[in-house]
Amino acid sequence: MSKLFTPHDLSGISLANRVVMAPMTRTRTLDNVPDELTGLYYAQRASAGLIVTEGLPISDEGRGYLYTPGLYTDEQTQAWRKVTDAVHAKGGKIFAQLWHVGRMSHTSLQPGNAAPVSSGEVPATNTTVFAWLEPGKAGPVAPSVPRALSTEEVRRVTRDFVASALRAIEAGFDGIEIMAANAFLFDQFLSSELNTRTDEYGGSIANRQRFLLETVDAIADAIGGARVGVRVSPFGRLYDLQAYAGEEETWMSVAAALNDRELAYVHLNYQPTITAAEVPAGFGARFRQAYKGTLMAAGGFDHELAQAELEKGDLDLIAFGTSYIANPDLVERMQNGWPLAESDRSTFYGVIGAKGYTDYPAYQHRS
Repeated sequence: MSKLFTPHDLSGISLANRVVMAPMTRTRTLDNVPDELTGLYYAQRASAGLIVTEGLPISDEGRGYLYTPGLYTDEQTQAWRKVTDAVHAKGGKIFAQLWHVGRMSHTSLQPGNAAPVSSGEVPATNTTVFAWLEPGKAGPVAPSVPRALSTEEVRRVTRDFVASALRAIEAGFDGIEIMAANAFLFDQFLSSELNTRTDEYGGSIANRQRFLLETVDAIADAIGGARVGVRVSPFGRLYDLQAYAGEEETWMSVAAALNDRELAYVHLNYQPTITAAEVPAGFGARFRQAYKGTLMAAGGFDHELAQAELEKGDLDLIAFGTSYIANPDLVERMQNGWPLAESDRSTFYGVIGAKGYTDYPAYQHRS
């Protein structure tokens, strides 16, 4: 049997296979609350060993895109309970990805039309967020110039993450994934180019990673480390995140620090398929040597490549993103060698109902 379809013990959570549905923003919820279609969408894909949800803002401040369901109100928590119940009824496992976008936001999305927050005051350029062009009219806009979080505000954001993680458990999620990838808030603190702080959250690598590690530890104290995953994107170049001095040293330090903690997993998001970023030769193996827990990776995998990577032993789980949009039964299709359906990119995002969301059928096998 292909190793991809063998079970995996995820810190006491039994996964039926090593296929993970990667987190994918879909901007489908008009009021930022998951609805019946959200529950159907995830339940249709419950044969994955693990589902990781789209990024869920932990607060209004953490939001950078319209129509993304959050996890910081009672209404959202109760609505997510219906989603997790639907997934569990199909035998699936599901983690909530908790998200704060930092500077990747716009004043029209922020409480009181305030500036977004970040590690510093450098705006993201040559990129856009989905916000209000004008009252009642949504569209892509340049991120607003951020302001630097104060030292106490950094600790408050950690508390916001903890509160959202507790809500995730209340909502029935099997665990949470901290979104520390893709140029969002934690990446902004890790970057020596963006983080020019002079407090304990800036300067040295130890200081720049302090915010992430304090948040990991606080959530682990609240819900248990076995329920906490961390997603990172070493050498990622999305959303105007530039190369910075000591980048590889920074990531190896993060790997070692995460290895010192009892976590569910670390999730590496590689971006060569969506940006021109390249990871240095041998980095994955070096990361594996530094972090010995369950290691997951996403980034352009197909069945053949996933199997090859699992056999090498550097990875334990493989996350599939875009292929899950049109193939709710992706596990069964790969297991049986059935062809994969093509997804309609024009329906990837937007509040447009079931089209391109829950209307992709399972494969109809003809014997």
